Amino acid sequence: MRAFLLFALAGLIAQLVDGSLGMAYGVTSTSVLLAAGTAPAIASASVHLAEMGTTLASGASHWRFGNVDWRVVGILAIPGAVGAVLGAYVLVNMTEDAEPYMAGILLLLGVYVLLRFSSRAIAKRVVSGPRPGGKFLGPLGLVAGFLDASGGGGWGPVATSSLLASGRLEPRKVVGSVDTSEFVVALAASIGFLFTLSQEGIDYTVVLALMVGGVIAAPFAAYIVRLLPARVLGTGAGGLIIITNARTLLNSFDVPTGIVTTVLIVLAVLWVVAIVVAVRSARSERVLNEPAVVEEDSAPAV
Repeated sequence: MRAFLLFALAGLIAQLVDGSLGMAYGVTSTSVLLAAGTAPAIASASVHLAEMGTTLASGASHWRFGNVDWRVVGILAIPGAVGAVLGAYVLVNMTEDAEPYMAGILLLLGVYVLLRFSSRAIAKRVVSGPRPGGKFLGPLGLVAGFLDASGGGGWGPVATSSLLASGRLEPRKVVGSVDTSEFVVALAASIGFLFTLSQEGIDYTVVLALMVGGVIAAPFAAYIVRLLPARVLGTGAGGLIIITNARTLLNSFDVPTGIVTTVLIVLAVLWVVAIVVAVRSARSERVLNEPAVVEEDSAPAV
């Protein structure tokens, strides 16, 4: 029972992060399973099985709060499902991947996203141009789905960061649409794993615990997205991308633990500073955008 509660707590925290920033449920949950000694393929399969429940609840919550662009969901989900099936097959049959290289790309995207939303001059141009179409969403879904299944997480970091960086969709709708389309991706990845992986190693108690925690957190995460200003949400997502992938890169090059910890602490401090700046800027903009109150002239007419 204690283990169930711990994994449920991990699923709850992971979904709060994923539902509010559009990423990191898989990364967080998979990290917990790997730390517990679970094999990579089993960990990814378990997380994707749990995500079938959490993403359904998250998508419903985002739909309830008006955070979903269904056109984006429709175009993004199908290529994502294809990529997820391919990714599951590759993970089961291969031992090496391109995680460090992709982490470097994601790190650069994270820096771009953070600067775009935390800087006042850049953030004024957050949403511009037409909504993203099939030429952009199709390849993005295919790559994100492949990385998600083969790396135990990646749908959110790739899809959310790329859509945020494009500046062609509101941040809250980026998060809601990516989370909603992830249900199809999780379903496809789960089917892929079940057909290519022996199910003997999958602990369905752990899967259930992760799912229960995530389902409980989903409505709260969707509500957080609706409350947060675009600037604060984008800054939060950018910092999360940077820290997650900086850790991956440093560990892939066998950097000493002390140095990794120091670098991550410095990045976390800078992230907090950027969020504070974003919050202050958002408040200033809100005051400037509020309609001025016109006081009636109490002087007698001449």
